[in-house]
Amino acid sequence: MLHTYPDAREIVTAVTEFLRDEVMPRTEGALSFHARVAANLLDTLGRELEQGAPGEARLAAWLEQLGVADEDELALKIRAGELADDDADVVDALWTATVDRLAVANPKYLDDDVADDPRSAAAH
Repeated sequence: MLHTYPDAREIVTAVTEFLRDEVMPRTEGALSFHARVAANLLDTLGRELEQGAPGEARLAAWLEQLGVADEDELALKIRAGELADDDADVVDALWTATVDRLAVANPKYLDDDVADDPRSAAAH
């Protein structure tokens, strides 16, 4: 192992803080906007570093249970009528993927019920 400190998450956090605390307050217009966009993207990357692998593993398990290799094949089977779009396992797989992706992309869109149990959101 070449380096153990700082790790990728700490680097992302440091750059994000620099953009928010140093660059954004001292700039305006397009530069400030681009710094904010960069900071938001780094937040997303940080969440992906923390959460991405478990979500991918969960989705892969659901897809395997459904007998499909990936989400494209799942969509094709639903369109062809080989899998029902209201089948509980299909709904669970799609909710799992959606909740896991929102947790990375923008967790503010998740309320406590959805984050705790994606299937509970089907009734919302």
